[in-house]
Amino acid sequence: MTAVSTPWFVYMVRTATGALYTGISTQPERRLRQHSGELTGGAKALKGKGPLQLAFTYPMPCRSSASKLEYQLKQWTKKDKELLLKQAAKQLDLLQQLSGESRIGTKQATDYTAH
Repeated sequence: MTAVSTPWFVYMVRTATGALYTGISTQPERRLRQHSGELTGGAKALKGKGPLQLAFTYPMPCRSSASKLEYQLKQWTKKDKELLLKQAAKQLDLLQQLSGESRIGTKQATDYTAH
């Protein structure tokens, strides 16, 4: 029997002032609850910045590829991140292409949201 790995997600949280925080998690909704103070373990950078909104999630096949994509997104300007959010479909295609390159990961991302 082959073990099925849990997908990791790159996510962005929008603060009350419009700032965007980027992170990774296997459960972005739970992580948002942590950041919001409903559960323990939220990022100090988001303390007192609520209400918080989960603005973006993108599935990755493993933690390593999620961390690499998170790092890249953190290098983007806020303007570029806003463009990603506004043009999600077009930009997600770009991210899928990037996720197949060696600087992001060795395998192309799997779409875990498809039914």
